[in-house]
Amino acid sequence: MRWRIFGLVLVAVALVGLAVAWSASPLRQWLDADRIVTTLRALGASFGPVAAVLGFALASILVVPLGFLTLVALVAFGPWLGMATTFAGALLGAMASYGLGHLLGNPVLQKWGGERVNTVSRRLAERGLLAVVAVRMVPIAPFAIVNMVAGASHIRLRDMVLGTALGMAPGTVVMAFFVDQIVAAFRHPGPLAVAIVLGLLALVAVGGWAARKYLR
Repeated sequence: MRWRIFGLVLVAVALVGLAVAWSASPLRQWLDADRIVTTLRALGASFGPVAAVLGFALASILVVPLGFLTLVALVAFGPWLGMATTFAGALLGAMASYGLGHLLGNPVLQKWGGERVNTVSRRLAERGLLAVVAVRMVPIAPFAIVNMVAGASHIRLRDMVLGTALGMAPGTVVMAFFVDQIVAAFRHPGPLAVAIVLGLLALVAVGGWAARKYLR
């Protein structure tokens, strides 16, 4: 149990550190959209789409922002293949992070979480699918960390995977339809392009808020 606790703390600190590093350290330079698009296309051309999916999954496990990865996949492969790569890579990465959380965190939660925490966890698992959908609609924490927390709780893997797919779907589809405008806003930030992106973000946020309220 001591090794599980040590491993859980170590992984949690590493994930939080990576989440901060991708946005506020020199590591941010690696998140160059053109470079990653080129890398994904090269993986897909040399080793097939499976390699691109594995690359996406690995990046999501390493706490690279899911929205950024989705945009890169859509630019690299187009709307339809990009969405397929996004869903396959995100679900594969989610299962890996969930498995790590289940291996390290679930025994710790059950032994040291106390009756109240475990009761909350079990009741959350009774509505596990809806809970995961709500969290995915309006992300409250980095993708990999949410997956690890789900693995440590009583939420079933099936509910986590299906809830992730359903919760990701609206935002991913919107990004696929407006990917050109989003990329243009980042590369040439004019008033119209910025207004379109802000409108899309507002639409996703309002939709997520409405879905969370409905599910609650």
